[in-house]
Amino acid sequence: MWATASSVAVDVRDLLVAGEFALAFDTMCSWIYEDELSISEEHYGRLVRMSTDLGSRDLIARMRELVTG
Repeated sequence: MWATASSVAVDVRDLLVAGEFALAFDTMCSWIYEDELSISEEHYGRLVRMSTDLGSRDLIARMRELVTG
């Protein structure tokens, strides 16, 4: 898992440097969803707010199942 997290972090960082904010957000959310990582209600809310601006609403809706607590 650490190798995956590390490579995703590098990809997201590279996309941010290139100004590809929506793609970086989508990459990060896809990794969280595909690896079925637990997220808190607070973080989920932040992702929902960001998705409004960055256009990943469908992916964020599917991520709801990962919310814990």
